[in-house]
Amino acid sequence: MNKKDLLIGFIIGFTATVVGSYLFISLFTDFTFLAGIQILKSQGNLGKISTLGTILTLIVFGILLKFNKEMMARGVVLSVILLAILTLFI
Repeated sequence: MNKKDLLIGFIIGFTATVVGSYLFISLFTDFTFLAGIQILKSQGNLGKISTLGTILTLIVFGILLKFNKEMMARGVVLSVILLAILTLFI
């Protein structure tokens, strides 16, 4: 059961980051999501966008801890760490 909760937390964390990035690009730029990703990647700002997207992940992390879902919260942290490593190499 623990590995299943960890995987669910990982998926929740990754999804929250993508949704947070989508919201930031949609609300604060004039680009569509895919065009915004391409333009910001060419400018070298993709890491900053993923960092702003993880603000939503922080909220999800707090909610999971409040409901005593520690393994899911670990999965969320794992997704943030993996996204940070991926951002370094992309």
